[in-house]
Amino acid sequence: MVRRMILVGVALIWLAGCGHVSGGIAPSTIPLEPGSYRVLNDVQGRDCLYYLLSILPLSGGNETRRAVSAALRKEPDAIALINVTSDTFQQQFILFNRTCTEVHGTAVAPK
Repeated sequence: MVRRMILVGVALIWLAGCGHVSGGIAPSTIPLEPGSYRVLNDVQGRDCLYYLLSILPLSGGNETRRAVSAALRKEPDAIALINVTSDTFQQQFILFNRTCTEVHGTAVAPK
């Protein structure tokens, strides 16, 4: 009985977890001339792909371009992001997991 409980405990720990991987950095999402924009606010956007039992996709997603679009929507006048960083993380739970791409940057608008 104790052995079975230990095996179940180990299986549950094995099925849950997370991981984080740095994606990259860029000066901006589009070419910008110095002095041609005004700085707005720091923003972030995320796009995720969800799985059932780690194999059956429940949604589309995990795309950098969609994460950038989500970040730009946080500032209505924004045309681009500067000082951009991108990360990918994965979270695993017992029945489902998700893989997400997250973009951080500073939104800018034309002068």
